[in-house]
Amino acid sequence: MKLVKHLLDAKGRHIISIAPDASVFEAIKLMADKAIGSLVVLDNDNNLAGIVTERDYARKVIIKGRSSKDTRVSEIMTSGVMTASSDDTVDACMAVMTEHKIRHLPVIEDDRVIAMVSIGDLVEAIIADQQEAIEQLEHYISS
Repeated sequence: MKLVKHLLDAKGRHIISIAPDASVFEAIKLMADKAIGSLVVLDNDNNLAGIVTERDYARKVIIKGRSSKDTRVSEIMTSGVMTASSDDTVDACMAVMTEHKIRHLPVIEDDRVIAMVSIGDLVEAIIADQQEAIEQLEHYISS
């Protein structure tokens, strides 16, 4: 069974973050520039303060007629974020995401955010594992 650390070995262990006092406009611009759907929100001590997503922007700024330049990330971010560790299984992360209806999990190691995994990352890892199992079975059958 694949662990998050194996997924991160292939994906990389980097994060793109923003401060809680940044404007929502800055957050959305950063997400657009990096072609990502969420940002980790880190406080001044680099501790996890929350997560902000495109969905937060759509539901808490656009629909409510708020200004993205005048609204702070801290006003729309989700705090009390579900997290994963690098020793968690991909399946366990998928279960957490499904149960809580979320699409992104910050990965914590030694009380620090080291990466972010998305539902897409997990699906890709599961498909790769299934393909490997199929190939092994085909090899076994043909031997």
